[in-house]
Amino acid sequence: MANPAIRERSLVILKPDALQRSLVGEIIQRIERTGLKFVAMKLTVLDEETLWKHYNKDDVWFEKKGGNIVREMEERGMTVEKPAIEYGKDILRHLINFMTSGPVIAMIAEGNGATGVVAKLVGGTEPLTADIGTIRADFTIDSYALAGLDGRAVRNLVHCSENSAEAEREIALWFEEKEIINYRLVQDAILYDVNLDGILE
Repeated sequence: MANPAIRERSLVILKPDALQRSLVGEIIQRIERTGLKFVAMKLTVLDEETLWKHYNKDDVWFEKKGGNIVREMEERGMTVEKPAIEYGKDILRHLINFMTSGPVIAMIAEGNGATGVVAKLVGGTEPLTADIGTIRADFTIDSYALAGLDGRAVRNLVHCSENSAEAEREIALWFEEKEIINYRLVQDAILYDVNLDGILE
């Protein structure tokens, strides 16, 4: 039986801005070139109800994030018009509005360390401060400050799972088991075969 480590999976969603800016091929190529393989892929429009489950935030998270926003508003002399928790929920409301605004491509990448590899390629959540060479840094310059001024979500091209447990939970939300295809790539032997059997004739 194959080592289970090479079957780790990450959910990857190319967001509406990735499609609208024709970056799909470039992003997929970057992931593929690592040796990860795609075992599921579909063009779809996400629904709001499932997105709330996908982001899986609780009132503690909303209160904390909203509290940060309220403090920033107070420091700037702005009027606080609602409880902190509602400002926290606005973060997800803006994000869900963005994620449902147009088609996305949902994918499952599989391979050794899949979640870590994809997260490293994608980069930090805020494009403006993401590491150079990552997808978000190389292809967009959006920032929290600009998104906040515009009252919208940061447009950062890609969603990816943070860890393998989160990936499995997210994958179950967006894919049925029958949509996930188990298959071998020729390159799997180069990446994972202990003895490189069959290379020499």
